[in-house]
Amino acid sequence: MTVQHQPENERFIVVADGHEAEVNYRIEDGVMSITHTGVPDAIGGRGIAGDLVRAAFEHARAQGLKVRPLCSYAEAWSRRHAEYADLLV
Repeated sequence: MTVQHQPENERFIVVADGHEAEVNYRIEDGVMSITHTGVPDAIGGRGIAGDLVRAAFEHARAQGLKVRPLCSYAEAWSRRHAEYADLLV
């Protein structure tokens, strides 16, 4: 699956089987706050949410940003992926 970044809409998306999954964020003072992760039930269970959150963290790393995972999924994901702990605020 290809994760697309839409910086003008502050989100990352994946389109699968005609359904759109997304991670929304906002950037302020050098911190990317992940505010929402959403995957429709029709395409759930494929690891799409994890791919989206990973893309957000990778983007933050490349841009020299810290990350504040505000949504419950991103917060739980960040606890399971210690390799991104250095990015957390």
